[in-house]
Amino acid sequence: MPTEADRKRVQKTALITGCSSGIGRAAAHAFLDEGWTVYATARNPADIEALGEAGCELATLDVTDQDDIDRVVERVLDEEGAVDALINNAGYGQFGPVEDVSTERVHDQFDVNVYGPHRLIRAVLPAMRRERDGTIVNVSSVAGRVSIPGGGVYSGSKFALEAMSDALRSEVADLGIDVVVVEPGPVKTEFSARAEREADPEESDGIERTEAYEEFYAMFEDAKLIGGDGPGSVEPAVVANAIYDAASATQPPARVQPGTVARVGVLARFLPDAVLDRAYGLVRNFTS
Repeated sequence: MPTEADRKRVQKTALITGCSSGIGRAAAHAFLDEGWTVYATARNPADIEALGEAGCELATLDVTDQDDIDRVVERVLDEEGAVDALINNAGYGQFGPVEDVSTERVHDQFDVNVYGPHRLIRAVLPAMRRERDGTIVNVSSVAGRVSIPGGGVYSGSKFALEAMSDALRSEVADLGIDVVVVEPGPVKTEFSARAEREADPEESDGIERTEAYEEFYAMFEDAKLIGGDGPGSVEPAVVANAIYDAASATQPPARVQPGTVARVGVLARFLPDAVLDRAYGLVRNFTS
């Protein structure tokens, strides 16, 4: 006769970070619609109340706080017995010329975008290894493959996440665990609005607007290079569906690019550096 734990394991469980809006919120709905038990997390519980009303389990989680992570993962394991999918989605973009971004702000960027996923990966892996099953989905970006002027700090964090994912994928391949990187291009979320605030010295401590880079700031503001409302931007649900497909696949691909801009954008990494540099120069000339 099946035990209560056996019955629970019929329904798979996803732990998702950064569910207050955008991709995280859409991902929570995508998994919930497919019958998964979803633990939707955010730093501010008020931001995810609607997900609780929809049927998600809610938890307060700051990915920079190890105690938060330990508490939430232990709760999921106590209540469900396993974490079938970890979705590392929480993140933000620190933009600005490298010289203008303080080292403290660089540390903050890596604390959320790199150390946060690392903390969660370490927290769930023992249970996944025990089950010999599980999928870790790390939400990166096209910027995790190609860096643009003013995006060095953000891209650096995403490059690091991608490198860590590549190593992890091979390390756990024989343990029944999959690792997938999802690389969106522009998405219709609040990401670009926060990124603009992070690059504004009047809005964000640790940013100095050096006069030497006025051309960059003009390009950033006029071209909206990271904006989610330009041509080719996709709805959060498109990325969320790609995340769900990766987490539920028997043999998922190592990388997924939701949307045409994402698929084309990652190809830029194959271009010679001199060609990319000239292209950035043309953009600067066009916006100056």
